[in-house]
Amino acid sequence: MMTISLIWGIVVAVCCCLWLILGMRRRQMGEPPLENGLIPYLGCALKFGANPLEFLRANQRKHGHVFTCRLMGNYVHFITNPLSYQKVLCHGKYLDWKKFHFTTSAKAFGHRSIDLSDGNTTDNISKTFIKTLQGDALNSLTEAMMENLQLVMRRPLVSKSKTPAWVTEGMYSFCYRVMFEAGYLTLFGKDLTGQDAQKGLILNNLDHFKEFDKIFPALVAGLPIHVFKTAHHAREKLAEGLRHENLGKRDRISELVRFLNDMLSTLDDMDKAKTHLAILWASQANTIPATFWSLFQMIRSPEAMKAAAEEVNKTLENAGQKISFDGSPICLNQMQLNDLPVLDSIIKESLRLSSASLNIRTAKEDFTLHLQDSSYNIRKDDIIALYPQLMHFDPEIYPDPLTFKYDRYLDENGKTKTTFYSNGIKLKYYYMPFGSGATICPGRIFAVQEIKQFLILMLSYFELELVESQVKCPPLDQSRAGLGILPPLNDIEFKYKFKHL
Repeated sequence: MMTISLIWGIVVAVCCCLWLILGMRRRQMGEPPLENGLIPYLGCALKFGANPLEFLRANQRKHGHVFTCRLMGNYVHFITNPLSYQKVLCHGKYLDWKKFHFTTSAKAFGHRSIDLSDGNTTDNISKTFIKTLQGDALNSLTEAMMENLQLVMRRPLVSKSKTPAWVTEGMYSFCYRVMFEAGYLTLFGKDLTGQDAQKGLILNNLDHFKEFDKIFPALVAGLPIHVFKTAHHAREKLAEGLRHENLGKRDRISELVRFLNDMLSTLDDMDKAKTHLAILWASQANTIPATFWSLFQMIRSPEAMKAAAEEVNKTLENAGQKISFDGSPICLNQMQLNDLPVLDSIIKESLRLSSASLNIRTAKEDFTLHLQDSSYNIRKDDIIALYPQLMHFDPEIYPDPLTFKYDRYLDENGKTKTTFYSNGIKLKYYYMPFGSGATICPGRIFAVQEIKQFLILMLSYFELELVESQVKCPPLDQSRAGLGILPPLNDIEFKYKFKHL
């Protein structure tokens, strides 16, 4: 037995040595500095995954603003100078953003390719998202979301108690259940069979969504979902509820879902359902933690809370909206929602502190990447990556970058501030929680509107307090770095009760 173990040990050692000698890429003239890592295939993935920000900062100090790392079998060129971001995006003809995103979506959600070139769709899906998530289509989405948020939030009013009682709950749990239910109803409509059936469906879907979302980083890393039996079951149950026959029992389905259903005409019913699941995940996975951070940072800062409440009250007064539990629900149009600079600043600052998106594009061919002060040769199938958290935490751009400042995105006149500098040069890209260029999130406007609506209603209907007034800010869950807004590692308890109106 010892002999067999020894032989296998020698074989593994020899294979590792051969990989180090033959399998590692060698940096060629004109290419960025290279970090292969010592682990076959993984390369630097474990170090990157443990703390992406510190890993990239260390390599930035060692190599400068541009360097290459091997991650999970891919060679990734990190561009870390925000002044170079615009130059990178100018090389669009050499870069393919679809390859990674569409392949990852198909693997994670289990549907066939939705790339137009593969023949499974009748239209460009990116254009479809823009058409159904922006412009006139955005009006009906935001109206439905406002209505559904109030439906969920005001449900406890059926209680006959005349004296509102304080309710204590985890803030992240609260944001999760409220935003999930309201968002689900907005996209996929209301159950025609009645409130009880709808509530049971939402609760089951919420549990399934949490189970599936928990292992999503592993799916993006390339692990097959069949390894995670419970999550696989949860994914299939979520998709089952989004099949055509089940959506047929629902009223007021969003234009986005109806349009997608028609566009994906060559896909079978289950494949369509799984593309709907991808839409559900995209609409919830980042919006929920973004809502938590916006609410938490606002409540934690008395100045922010006061400024936000004053702005909301003034907006409602100017719109002729009266806050009432018995009367009509609050309703604000697009123009009114867009004219809330304090809430905008609170949300932006909250997302600046919590976002860790990885903007990636794949090289279609060998080409030379020209930046403002240097050029680099890039090989076909390599990945160009921007990691905006480096910029968001840069003290030159954002003084005291780890501190929440609710008015950081307000100018001296209380309007939206758009001038930020690096090296004395005005930045075109200074805030990037939603991606950039062709990969920018098409639903970003709706996502921000949802969070605004949530904060407006929380400030209008509830008295809000933290259970522990001096509570520390919870750490970010780094396991989801690269996917967008990082959730908190632990929940924060808060109290809320309906106001006397």
